[in-house]
Amino acid sequence: MHIERISITEEAKAIVDKLREKHGELMFHQSGGCCDGSAPMCFSVDDFIVGSRDLMLGEVYGCKFYMAADQFEYYKNLHLTIDVVKGRGSSFSLEIPLGIRFIIRSRLFTDEEFENIMVPEILD
Repeated sequence: MHIERISITEEAKAIVDKLREKHGELMFHQSGGCCDGSAPMCFSVDDFIVGSRDLMLGEVYGCKFYMAADQFEYYKNLHLTIDVVKGRGSSFSLEIPLGIRFIIRSRLFTDEEFENIMVPEILD
């Protein structure tokens, strides 16, 4: 059994489809920094440079999900689900002009899940 670290709701998938139609291939990044960095931000893959301290936690609905290594320390025991809510965020994420924003919902992995969890990919 292989356990993924991240998933996405059907509502968030619909927004990804809408953004993908306009912007092409997409990715998510969660930095933990300023400008709503604690929320997942969605970018066109051509508009964001992944840093050497970022980890690739997995791919969800055709989008790679990256997180800063220091931010991951707080999330390493959690399963993350990308969702969407009404309300304008203050980041540069592509969904912001739609009057919505992506959020992360989280839960602790069970002991069994944690034994079979996907190891984040370290970028060099």
